[in-house]
Amino acid sequence: MTRRRDRHITARRHLGALTALLLAGGALAVPQTAGAHGHPKPPPAYADVLDLHGTPTAAQPGDDEDNNPVTVFADRGAWHAYALPEAGDKDAYGGFSGPLYIAQEYPWWLSKSFSRIRLTEHGRSLDLAAGGAPRSTSLPGRLLQLYDLGRGLRLTLELRFATDRTALVRAEVRNTGPAPRTLGADWTGSLLRPADKPMRDAPTLTATGSGVGVDFAKVRETWDYLTDGTERFEVTHKDRVRTTVDGDTYRTEAARPVTLAPGRSHSFDWTESYTFTAAERTKERAKARDVLARPSAVVSASDARWRGYVDGVTRGVPADRRRTAVKSLQTLVTNWRSAAGQIKHDGITPSISYKWFTGGIWAWDTWKQAVGTARFAPDLAESQIRSMFDWQIRPDSTTRPQDAGMIPDVIFYNDPERGGGNWNERNSKPPLAAWAVWEVYTKSGDRAFLREMYPKLVAYQDWWYRNRDHDRDGLAEYGATVDPANDSPEERRLAAAWESGMDNAPRFDATLGTGVVANEAADGLLLGYSIDQESVDLNSYLAADQSYLARIAQAIGHGADAGRWKRRSTATSAAVRTTMYDTADGWFHDTALGTGAPLTARGRGVEGAVPLWTGTASAAQARAVRDRLTDPAEFATAVPFPTVAKSSPYFSPTAYWRGPVWFDQAYFALGGLRRYGYGKDADALTDQLLTHASGLTGNGPIMENYDPTTGAPLNSPNFSWSAALLLPMLTGDK
Repeated sequence: MTRRRDRHITARRHLGALTALLLAGGALAVPQTAGAHGHPKPPPAYADVLDLHGTPTAAQPGDDEDNNPVTVFADRGAWHAYALPEAGDKDAYGGFSGPLYIAQEYPWWLSKSFSRIRLTEHGRSLDLAAGGAPRSTSLPGRLLQLYDLGRGLRLTLELRFATDRTALVRAEVRNTGPAPRTLGADWTGSLLRPADKPMRDAPTLTATGSGVGVDFAKVRETWDYLTDGTERFEVTHKDRVRTTVDGDTYRTEAARPVTLAPGRSHSFDWTESYTFTAAERTKERAKARDVLARPSAVVSASDARWRGYVDGVTRGVPADRRRTAVKSLQTLVTNWRSAAGQIKHDGITPSISYKWFTGGIWAWDTWKQAVGTARFAPDLAESQIRSMFDWQIRPDSTTRPQDAGMIPDVIFYNDPERGGGNWNERNSKPPLAAWAVWEVYTKSGDRAFLREMYPKLVAYQDWWYRNRDHDRDGLAEYGATVDPANDSPEERRLAAAWESGMDNAPRFDATLGTGVVANEAADGLLLGYSIDQESVDLNSYLAADQSYLARIAQAIGHGADAGRWKRRSTATSAAVRTTMYDTADGWFHDTALGTGAPLTARGRGVEGAVPLWTGTASAAQARAVRDRLTDPAEFATAVPFPTVAKSSPYFSPTAYWRGPVWFDQAYFALGGLRRYGYGKDADALTDQLLTHASGLTGNGPIMENYDPTTGAPLNSPNFSWSAALLLPMLTGDK
């Protein structure tokens, strides 16, 4: 990850017999007969794989490290999300926490609980906890709350997402008593206002004929809050209602009471939509009406989709690891953002829980995320890849034609012309795109996708060798573009380190000798910059992508191209194998430009295992690397595969890329061991990782990285590429 700002949970499965019986039948299931109550079914296997309980206390989520402590749920690429109320928090009963909405690039809480239902009888409020504390749980694709109101009344609240802009909430009240009951219903909610101007005055409440709306003022605070004044959050009720607004609080009342005969129920249904533009709002209002006209069909379709998702991620996974697979699934789906602003296709952001990762899509994150997503939603995996290639630099670019073929580091809702500060074209990211395209194809069988992507992948390969091979020897370097922000040698070195994705790894330290050189075309045109070392991971990735390009070319009938790519991959691998491996050290290292000497004094980094994953290493080299990977004093730490060997003088277990464990690098190392026949080692290290990384076996979030010595969670929670690459690790795939 790059361009970060100052980089910087207990199980609740108390499901009683009523809960289990309700869940067993699916959405808004009718409670079983009295006889069935004597034989309660066990809780669903995938209840609460993540702890989604929590109530926001302020509009701006996060702590000193900009992490939101409340894990949320979203689906279908929505830009708003919800959580469950804390047990015992009576002020939150009757609603879902939030929503959390994304102000183009940044997450904010709109309310503690914007739509809280209250039931009345004879003008008196009914106590939602009269029959005891409610049960609330998350299940794949939905949030569920169960209330026993006493005296034969039960309330079930369920929330699902119906579209990429709209959530459907159903509140079913059932009369299980012997006499008819006549009930009224109303809903209340209040805004949580940001503390500082101009954000404080951004949201305002408006009564509508079918519920309530929130309009947003135009605010262009680059690093905190971005709205255009066209955004809207809108609640639409199926039944007739009337709404009054009093400052930051509203009350919506059902126009008529409902009478429930014994054994009968009524469902109060409403939608909650968050849109960015007037055109979206018009379109979504029609969709919301359609959702409310057939809510049961929407529920059935959502449940069927999620059953397919769960089947996809648990296929081939040992039974005791399937909850972890479903946790990965829920993480990826919640981080899914549909097309909006300058994001032209649906993509997956790194984390909705970390301020600086909420509204952007990174290149190498996308390649890895697509590989995991293809296991349950190949169409979404394809869309993710397109979201980055939509912004591939074209030869007719007016700003950087010399970078034709390059994929930017990261795109956001706003590009620089719209005042976006997070968009980054100062560098690219490691070339894993052809691998991702091929892996998605193996799940989808979509040859048209291969034909679409092939010329774009070729252009990306060409860019690397035109703009990042300083001495034209067939081995590339990480580097920086010709960009106003790359205005000094230090800024160029920093951008080059970002391009590697391993930002502060010791091998890129200026104090250890890393410098920058200019790259020019034959006519003297400045093309960009390279650091003065050829990197082992970069060139191994390039060799792998050349091999995948050969497969793609063969699959779409370009036999001659396939032969050329095979030969090129063979040559690149040979160059890495013969120049970047140090026999005395038993490890692969970056090499110095000019001399070609391995930079062994900078220590062993986990990137030295990448030649095994790509098949670049010789058998003897792989054997030596295997010895390092399985040594507890090197890379076989409590959570294996620290980014810097434990023996290195630069090892620091909590310092970002100087020690913490990242699951992408673990995936590459494990895949490399399996590729060279060390499957038993890979199995043992996989078990070690899954057992010791905090939260994976409980209901904690999947993290950006972990302390290799303790397994403690580090940095961003609910992190997408960790979730994505856990999926193949759980099945032992390479």
